[in-house]
Amino acid sequence: MRFRELAVAGAWQIDTDVLDDPRGFFCRAWCAAEFAEHGLPDTVSQASLSGNRRRGTLRGMHFRPATDGEYKTVRCVRGSVHDVILDLRPESPTYLRWDAVRLSADNRTAVCIPPGCAHGFLTLMDETDLLYMMSAPYRPHAERGVRWNDPAFGIDWPETPAVIADRDASYPDYVASGSTP
Repeated sequence: MRFRELAVAGAWQIDTDVLDDPRGFFCRAWCAAEFAEHGLPDTVSQASLSGNRRRGTLRGMHFRPATDGEYKTVRCVRGSVHDVILDLRPESPTYLRWDAVRLSADNRTAVCIPPGCAHGFLTLMDETDLLYMMSAPYRPHAERGVRWNDPAFGIDWPETPAVIADRDASYPDYVASGSTP
């Protein structure tokens, strides 16, 4: 596995080393020792799947407060997405900075999102599935969100979403609401 720190402090792109032969391929998707070497959690508390039927589906931007301590490792296992990480930690040197990575079943790349950062993605293909591995259990009361197209962030999406939940489309402006994670 190869770890590359992204423009958001503490966020990582993780590329796999693929062994390929006539049968197909094999690669490690997660390794406790290698995650620990990079200061990341070496345990997984929960894993979830996100299934998306249509190209242009946007999910996000979701986060839990930094004090909640949840790391997420996200990998696309079918299809392709434009995946975005947004730093909402006021004390961070990269506060309000974002970065994007193309995740696909073909490139087998993952991202690791630190606590206090928002995450979202836009599907680039029909029938796209993502695997989430979280360091903390799901707690609905800790969920938060910011709007995907809030001008305070200036996130560059490759296209306008075709499908988006009302909740994700209606978060108030970040600056106007005085929100802090």
